[in-house]
Amino acid sequence: MLYQAYELQRSWLSSASAWASIGAEMLSNPAMPFGYMGMGPVAASALEVFAHATATYGKPAWGIESVEAGGKHWPVVEATVLNKPFGDLKRFHRENLPEDAPRLLIVAPMSGHYATLLRGTVERMLENYVVYVTDWADARNVPLHEGHFDLDDYMDYVIEFLDHIGPGAHAMAVCQPSVPVFAATAIMNRDKHPCTPKTLTMMGGPIDTRCSPTSVNDLAMERPIEWFRHNVIATVPMQYRGAGRDVYPGFMQLAGFMSMNLGNHMMSHYEMFKHLTVGDEASAQATKDFYDEYRSVCDMTAEFYLQTVKEVFQDHAIPNGTFMHRGKLIDLGDITQTALLAIEGERDDISGLGQTKAALDLTPNLKAAKKRYYMAEGAGHYGIFNGSRWRTKIAPVVEDFIAKHG
Repeated sequence: MLYQAYELQRSWLSSASAWASIGAEMLSNPAMPFGYMGMGPVAASALEVFAHATATYGKPAWGIESVEAGGKHWPVVEATVLNKPFGDLKRFHRENLPEDAPRLLIVAPMSGHYATLLRGTVERMLENYVVYVTDWADARNVPLHEGHFDLDDYMDYVIEFLDHIGPGAHAMAVCQPSVPVFAATAIMNRDKHPCTPKTLTMMGGPIDTRCSPTSVNDLAMERPIEWFRHNVIATVPMQYRGAGRDVYPGFMQLAGFMSMNLGNHMMSHYEMFKHLTVGDEASAQATKDFYDEYRSVCDMTAEFYLQTVKEVFQDHAIPNGTFMHRGKLIDLGDITQTALLAIEGERDDISGLGQTKAALDLTPNLKAAKKRYYMAEGAGHYGIFNGSRWRTKIAPVVEDFIAKHG
């Protein structure tokens, strides 16, 4: 009944949001005298904030029409080059990019948000690279006949995507996919796969969550896996294409993230309210744009979510050397060709300091010259791959590393 209760609440809030939006527009209309007197402007701003906070959000568009490079704005072409049931491979390419420009696969997290959360990451790397992105599907829209999707399937998808891109490409894993992409890289090195990535950049990934554990890590350790199975897994309702599929709902992931920093989120909305009351539409819109993306969530398959909780956060399978793929043990010592870059944020409250860096210590047969660690001072989790610090401080480190080992 969990999903049904959420859908009922969403219907109520959608109606309330619509009425609040109408009220805000009426009070803001220049033809209405109420907007010029008493509490009119304040009421209009309050209604607008409420309408935005309770609105329903679908999958955002990438919306990358152009990027600036060399002092000019160049049009960007977006295309889906490979279609799979649980995720597509997107390709972004800007005009006037050299024919021999490096190719970069950015593996987006499957953690409740859409891949468009990495829009800023893609835009920055588009300046000098042909960028491919894993555009994961919302599990509630994948019909049951398409089968299941777990960590093994995730690694198979990554390998297939790299195979499609071809030899000589580079890979970047943002947050959660650091673990399966790290493992997939070991498999490809072991098998001497011709499309093994030249470099792998891991950003804020939970390679070893025993290092500087965060509240996310503590939650996973406090309860047995059966608790998660019985309390956070729901069945997709009949109105969706994936009806009957067991999933970890995106709305639960969003609720968890919001509760971690509830005070900050409340202050953000209060600041938006203040901006609206004084007519600072630009500042208010910036907050709206962030939450439009942040509140756009999707479901994960139950098997993928539960396996991730157990293998990554409870059993620490990667650092303990017990991580498996299709019944075969993964040996990180097989990584001898792919250069590794580990990036962490000083103030990351999701993947603590040391969790991603651990990957460099788990690859004993990779030369030290092919390893690099970078800690972004003052950066939180999202600041690693979005915002000014990402564009001016972190991205150049990635570009230098790729150039050195490309």
